[in-house]
Amino acid sequence: MKHTDSIEIALPRERVAQLLADPAHLPKWLRGLVLQEPLSGIHGQLGTKSRIVMQMGQRKIECTETVTRREPADLHGIPKGSVVHFDREIVGEGMWSAVRDRLTEASPETTLWVSENEYWFNGLLMRLVGLLMPGAFRKQAQQHMQDFKAFAEQGKDVREGMG
Repeated sequence: MKHTDSIEIALPRERVAQLLADPAHLPKWLRGLVLQEPLSGIHGQLGTKSRIVMQMGQRKIECTETVTRREPADLHGIPKGSVVHFDREIVGEGMWSAVRDRLTEASPETTLWVSENEYWFNGLLMRLVGLLMPGAFRKQAQQHMQDFKAFAEQGKDVREGMG
């Protein structure tokens, strides 16, 4: 199962890349995040493995995320016209997922974020979920992108007004 989504953010690409890569900001826009802890490496750097716990309805889902591509490594002074790549592989019980994010300049003050998501399910329950609710995965990815946009542009925190 694969889908690609995109959103435009009214901030320069370098600022968007820095906000996306900063683990301190994750709880502010990644709805349902319970825990994100590095197991090895430095957060966001190539090869880093992290343990992630997400709350989805009544279920807690635990998975391991590995950064499989990050270009450029330094998010300061990114050359004009270049594309920022940030790819992650996520493995959880009964599922494997790859997220390939691309940040390009739509204009000097605007960034286009394109996110390609791919999912594989093993195990009966997760396969069934994938078959019955393929839209749920896409909807969740779109929600995360909209939440990030609201956080980046207006400083909105998804935890406010929840509870």
